[in-house]
Amino acid sequence: MSRFFSKKLSHMAPYVPGEQPKDKRYVKLNTNESPYPPSPKVAEIMTKANLSELNLYPEPCSENLRKAIAKYYGLNDSEVLVTNGSDETLTFAYMAFCDEGIVAPDISYGFYPVLSGLFGKPHEVIPLKSDFTIDIAAFCLAEKTIIISNPNAPTGIALTRLEMEKIISANPDRLVIVDEAYVDFGAESCIPLIERYSNLLVIQTLSKSRGLAGARIGFAAGQKELIEDLDKIRNSINPYNVNKLSQLIGIAAIEDEDYFDECVTKTVNNRYYTAQALEKLGFEILPSCANFLFAKNKRLDGKEFYLTLKKLGVLVRHFDKDRIRDFVRITIGSKEEMDILLEKTEKILKGEITL
Repeated sequence: MSRFFSKKLSHMAPYVPGEQPKDKRYVKLNTNESPYPPSPKVAEIMTKANLSELNLYPEPCSENLRKAIAKYYGLNDSEVLVTNGSDETLTFAYMAFCDEGIVAPDISYGFYPVLSGLFGKPHEVIPLKSDFTIDIAAFCLAEKTIIISNPNAPTGIALTRLEMEKIISANPDRLVIVDEAYVDFGAESCIPLIERYSNLLVIQTLSKSRGLAGARIGFAAGQKELIEDLDKIRNSINPYNVNKLSQLIGIAAIEDEDYFDECVTKTVNNRYYTAQALEKLGFEILPSCANFLFAKNKRLDGKEFYLTLKKLGVLVRHFDKDRIRDFVRITIGSKEEMDILLEKTEKILKGEITL
């Protein structure tokens, strides 16, 4: 740390992304990326893109991509804001709406407390229940801006739209931010509730179900006034926030519904297949509506399991935190990748491989 670094931020713990090691080739099941390439229409766009125009700034509001997203979800253009990944959407939201602080589940996306620390916002947590589900009644009594990842990360457990609506309707004077990064893999989106609730902001990403993690495209959906607030922040920080190529390929990915459905279906089927196989090996699996599983085995220490798999060339995610340190989070990859994970896991359980 330099002597010039902000004293207010000197004790802040930054977010730690999933490993991206380069020392060898891994079966990468640790960062919830799609195992499938983007839509073939994305490749077509890339080959046809006019690179001679990259000397010019992109359209600042991502107008055509915003329209494509709005059309897909049955919204007005004014109800969508496009961002450089959903983490940027979250950053704008924290700046715009969280003066009195945030209330979130105690076990959730690790970026939330980091943003609270960065912007000096009080960060209150409500513990998950013993079965790792959201405590709906407690969130109905919240006194700050609410943020809930649905499905939750890293558990994968989702609330129904009706359950989310209970929280939203119980907090008419507080904003409820619903982070739906994994919603396409089996949960119900709250986007259909936007017209009814002025205190609802939904955040999604094209990184997971549409295979565009490397393109960094996210968006917010909410009533016009909320989007105007976020756009004021965007124009004050990063007015050309989404590059030209990402805007073009985002449209292609949104419009190719058949390919989207195919990839989601394969992921869901692989999730079911992997969960069944792990349960036969004695694992406890939380019910997931995401593109990952949260799993533990009473015969395995969570950290040692993660480290042994890494030694064998398979990356999963381990969180060294109370209540969940016995678990690992396993991204759902291709069928072939999941078979490799299962083969290595079975050998570890049999004692054929140790750390």
